[in-house]
Amino acid sequence: MSLSEIPSPAANPQVNDATGAAAPRCPECGAPVAAQERFPTWCPSCEWNLLPPRPSTDDLPPRARRRAEREERREEKRRREVRARTEQVFRLVSEGGSDLRHGASAGAFLLAGAVHLVSLAVLLAGVLLVVGWPLGGLPARVLGVIALAVAFLLRPRLGRPERSGVLTREAAPNLYGLVDLVSAELGAPKVDSIAVTSAFNASFGTHGLRRHRQLRIGLPLWTVLTRQQRVALLGHEIGHCVNGDVRRGVWTGSAVNALAEWHGLTRPSRGGGPNSSLVVALASAVADLVLGAVHLGVRALTELMHRLHLRSGQAAEHRADLMAARLASPGDARGMLRALSNAPTLEAALTRQRALPRAGGRAARAAAAANPAPDLWEALAEAVRSVPPTEVERRVRLSEREASATDLSHPPTYLRLRLLASAPPSDRPPLVLDAGRAAAIEAELAPSRARIAAELL
Repeated sequence: MSLSEIPSPAANPQVNDATGAAAPRCPECGAPVAAQERFPTWCPSCEWNLLPPRPSTDDLPPRARRRAEREERREEKRRREVRARTEQVFRLVSEGGSDLRHGASAGAFLLAGAVHLVSLAVLLAGVLLVVGWPLGGLPARVLGVIALAVAFLLRPRLGRPERSGVLTREAAPNLYGLVDLVSAELGAPKVDSIAVTSAFNASFGTHGLRRHRQLRIGLPLWTVLTRQQRVALLGHEIGHCVNGDVRRGVWTGSAVNALAEWHGLTRPSRGGGPNSSLVVALASAVADLVLGAVHLGVRALTELMHRLHLRSGQAAEHRADLMAARLASPGDARGMLRALSNAPTLEAALTRQRALPRAGGRAARAAAAANPAPDLWEALAEAVRSVPPTEVERRVRLSEREASATDLSHPPTYLRLRLLASAPPSDRPPLVLDAGRAAAIEAELAPSRARIAAELL
């Protein structure tokens, strides 16, 4: 059962069906609220208790209280700015006028060129110093070798495909066949490999000089989706091949990856160790100051690249959602997005599974370790099926209030759901995952289920 298919609450919300007692009422507006054992109790009418309670600042010293209030105002201002930018992108996409080749995309292209020029300049400086120009001697050559090492660390990163958990076409012909059908429906090239991971997510990327196309499927997410929601998930990820997402191009994509490496490389070490001499400690402090300044510059460039990519990247995500809706149905695409909000529920279910006692002797424990999959995957699926509609609605409203998304690269979840709600329904999904093929795919994923269950537990 998908999240969109969860039964509605009882017609009379003022009565608790389990006990026959009156249901609790909202302390703010008096409306009846549904008390849930595993989830926060909140009021859909006035949104009482929608947000987690903030710690009180009354007991703080005046200076600390003013600092906390300033931080809260800055955070609220940031949320308003994010909401305004993302809703502008949403309006452009919903009106059909979202040109991905926007001025900001040109700025991102130029900034990527600047990143690559820095790497090239360091490389050329190292080569010239090693060959003795414009300065000769051993110190210059040593400096040249250091520059070459830095240039190697600053090189453009094209990414690497996942090596573990990769299924071959021979081992999973039905899964590859389904993905190939999705690619054909969307006009995208076939994937080169499929990796099955333990993440509650899915992703698609092109890696390396050969532009290896890899689809990564997180098995926990795949498990809790219905058959057509899985088609919608594949449609969204494969859609990134053909939706004009400039973030995934060789030029800008490698610059983004390079900036991420720069960010880690320039992070100050914070001290020379407890037993360092005075000279070493002073030298370390000076190096940290220099690295800190460079690190701040790299952070600023990374933030600027993110801002430049915001419009085109979020428009590309919206277009991928529309491709998923066209491939399956708008309802299945919405169910897939709602399932992505269940990460805390899945983590809680995993925690309960890890806490279960492993009874029996050594042989029983070894057998359970060799085949932990059935209980785990059934528990994850049941945890999602038992999420009540009020909790689904609370998460959507929380996304709207906080302008929150599954990650920084995606639009807020509430806008993605709103766009799919306005998508035209299809009389017949272009691609249907029937029960026979679904069962065959599950058989192909069985070894991966045992492996990932052992990792998660």
